[in-house]
Amino acid sequence: MTALRDSRFRTDGSRRATLGMLCLLVCWIPGGQLVAADRTEVLENSAIRVAFDAEHGGLVALVDKQAGHEHLAPGTAGELWTLSLADGTVIMPSQATAVSCDPSASGAQLTIQWSDFAQIPAPHLTVTAHIALDPAEKASQWRIELAGLSGLVVRSLKYPRLTGIAPQDEEVLAVPVWMGEQTRQARPLLNPAGKPGRRFEWSYPGLLSLQCLALYRQQGPGLMMATDDTAALRKHFAVFGDGAGGLGVEVEHVPPDAGGFDSFAPPYAVCVRLFQGDWYTAAEHYRTWAREQSWVHQSRLRRGLTPAWVLDTGLWVWNRGRSPGVLPPAATLQDAAGVPVSVFWHWWHGCPYDAGFPEYLPPREGTDPFREAVRTAHERGLHSIVYMNQRLWGMTARSWTEEGAERFAVKNPNGQVTPEVYNTFMKVPCASMCMGTEFWRGKYAGLATEAVCDLGVDGIYMDQACQSLACYDATHGHPLGGGAWWMQGFQSLAADIRHRCESTRQVALAGEGCGEAWLPHLDLMLSLQVSMERYAAPGLWDPIPMFQAVYHDCAMLYGNYSSLTRPPYDDLWPAEHAPDKPLQLLDEKFAQQFRLEQGRAFVWGQQPTLANFLPEQLESRRAELDFLIRIARLRRNAAKYLRDGVFLRPPETGTGEVTIPMSRLSIYAGQHDAVQEYTKKVPAVLAAAWQAADGAVAIALANLTNESMPVKIALASPAWPLPEQGLIRQIEEQASVAVGTFDQGAAALTVTLDPTDVRVYEFVPQ
Repeated sequence: MTALRDSRFRTDGSRRATLGMLCLLVCWIPGGQLVAADRTEVLENSAIRVAFDAEHGGLVALVDKQAGHEHLAPGTAGELWTLSLADGTVIMPSQATAVSCDPSASGAQLTIQWSDFAQIPAPHLTVTAHIALDPAEKASQWRIELAGLSGLVVRSLKYPRLTGIAPQDEEVLAVPVWMGEQTRQARPLLNPAGKPGRRFEWSYPGLLSLQCLALYRQQGPGLMMATDDTAALRKHFAVFGDGAGGLGVEVEHVPPDAGGFDSFAPPYAVCVRLFQGDWYTAAEHYRTWAREQSWVHQSRLRRGLTPAWVLDTGLWVWNRGRSPGVLPPAATLQDAAGVPVSVFWHWWHGCPYDAGFPEYLPPREGTDPFREAVRTAHERGLHSIVYMNQRLWGMTARSWTEEGAERFAVKNPNGQVTPEVYNTFMKVPCASMCMGTEFWRGKYAGLATEAVCDLGVDGIYMDQACQSLACYDATHGHPLGGGAWWMQGFQSLAADIRHRCESTRQVALAGEGCGEAWLPHLDLMLSLQVSMERYAAPGLWDPIPMFQAVYHDCAMLYGNYSSLTRPPYDDLWPAEHAPDKPLQLLDEKFAQQFRLEQGRAFVWGQQPTLANFLPEQLESRRAELDFLIRIARLRRNAAKYLRDGVFLRPPETGTGEVTIPMSRLSIYAGQHDAVQEYTKKVPAVLAAAWQAADGAVAIALANLTNESMPVKIALASPAWPLPEQGLIRQIEEQASVAVGTFDQGAAALTVTLDPTDVRVYEFVPQ
C-alpha cells in the first residue's frame, strides 16, 4: 500500500494515494487583510527591499531589486503571525493595541513588538519579531518569541506568514514531499471556484524531506522559505489561498509542550530567500546550508556503514506472498540480467496486510519452509528485506487487547486514539504506536530481530519510517505535541535492532520515503514518486528529484511501482474480492509508462526496481525487460556517477514532449475494478547530470519513445564544472569508448538516440 501518512494521513511502500494532495488540511484562513498605513519601516540592501506597515507590523513589500520584481500584490499587509491556543482561540497582530517598530542604525535589522492584547485571554502577552537581512544577499532571517503566556496552552505559532503573493505567468510551487513534487496548479487548487480558500500543509520531519518550499516563475523570480533547524523539531510548512485567487506561504511552529510555560521561541530562524531560477536553484541554496549539518557527516552511506550487498545490488524485485512466488523469480531475473538482484518482500507475514500488524510471526508458509527458502536464496547470492510496518497495530488483532497496546498508542489532543483504516476489503482500524515509548520500540525491535536472526532475512523494510507524529499522552514521558522526541525514539529503535542482530549479521534497515533527519539511521530509502502516476490524481503534481539534488551521495534510494501487471491480491484478504486472473498482464500500450518510470529512476540515480515480476515476462514482455536490464547493467558501469555522484542541474536536450497513455490502479483493486486510463505529456528524452568524487562530469539519457531522437546538449561552468579540456566518452555496459573532445571548460554533445535507448556520456580530463 501507499497512501499518505503524517499526523492525518498515511503512506507505505505498496499503496499510494495522491502524494501531494492527501497531505492537505482544508480550512478557512484565519485573519483578513490589514489596511496599510502611510508610515513604513524599510529594510534594504543592494539585492532586496523589505517593508513593513509601522502601525500594524504587517509586511507590505518584498522586492527583488536585481530582478525588478515585487513579490507581493498591491495593497498587501496581512497578519504576519497567528497564535493558536488549545481552547481554539486564535490571536493575531491586529488584536494588539500597542505596536512598536525598532529599526537598527544600519537599516538591515528590525524588531517589531505587539502587546496589550486586552480583549482576549492573554493580557500579559507580548510577541516580538526580529527580521534581519543578509549582507548583499537576497535572503532575510526571521525569528519570533512569545512572552507573558501565563500558562496559556499553545498549540502552534505560524510565522512568518507571507500573504498576498503576486501571481506570475508559469507559476510553479515546488515542495520536497519526500523525493520532491511540483505543481503548476497551486492557485486554482488553493482557490476552488465558489469555495473558501484551502490550505496545504506538510510536516517536518516527515513528508517533507527538507525543511523548505519554493514558489517561482519558471526561470524567473522566485521565493523560498526554509528553516535552519539542526534538531529536527516538529513543524509544518504550508501554502494557502484566500478564496479569491490569492496565495500565501507560512511556517507553523509546534511548541514541545502543551502548556505550563511563560515564554516560547523557536530555537531556529526562518530564511526567506528571493532567487531567479527553478526548483533546482532552490535546492542549490538549501544545499549550501544542508551539506554542513550533522546528518550528512553521520549518514550511514558516507560513513561506510551500509552493508556491501546493498551497495552492490543491481536490481530489486518487489514481489509479494509466499517464497515460491518471490525468491525463484528473483533468481531467474538475476540470471537473465547478469547483475546482483535483491528482494523487497511483502506479504510474507502470517497476518493479512493492513489488518493484523504486528502479528507477523510465524510466516504464512511456516517457519521451517520460510527459513529453508531464505537459506537456498543465499546460496544463489540473493538477499532480501521483509516488510514490517514500524508504527501500525491492528486494533482488532488479538495482541492489541492481550498486550494492552492502546496505552502506548499515539493520542490526539483529546487524549484519544485516532483509528486509521487502509484495508478497503476488511475495513479494520489500525492505531499508530508512539515512537516515544520504550514498550513499542522493544516490541518492534524484538520482532525484527527474530526475522533477521532466526528466519535469516538480511534486513527490514520499516514502513512509514520517514514520518513523525504528534502525541499528547502525558503518560508516555515525552514532551506533548512538538519537539524532537520522535526522531530520538527512532534513533534508539534503529540502534537497538542493529545491536541485537550484530552477532548474526549486519542488518540492513530501509524506510518508506526519504528525509534528511533519517540519513544517520537508514541504509535504504524507498522512493516511489518516480511512478507516482500509478496512484496520483492526473495533472496536479509531478515528481522532481529535489532530495537527490541535495543528498544523493548521502543516501541509497530505491523503489518503483513500475509493473507489467495488475496489482496482486493478498490471499489472506476476503476471497470474494479476489481477481479471477491475479497478476494479469497490462495492455502493451502502457509500455511507455513503464519506460518513463524506469527511466526516471535511472537518470535520477535510484537503484532500479521491478514490481510483480514473473519469469514468463522475459518472453511476453521482452522489450520492456530488455530496457530495464540495459539500465541495470549500464548503471553498474557508471556507478561513480549514478550511485556515488553528486546531482547537477539537469541539462536541456531540445527533444520536447510526447503524449503517452497512462494507467492508474490501486493495490486495493478488486476483481471488478478496471484500470483507469488517461494521457500525459512527458519529456521524449529524460536527462540528468552528475559529478563523480574525482571531479568528472557525466550525463544520463533515456529515450522513452519508439523513434530515433536527435539530442543536442551544451554544458559549461559553473552549472557543470567541466575541466578545461578533455575527452567525451560513452559508457557502455562493460567498457567506455571515446566519442569526442572538448576544451575551454565547455562541451557540446550532438547524438542520435536509438528508439528506447539509454546512454551515459562522461566528460573527463584528457
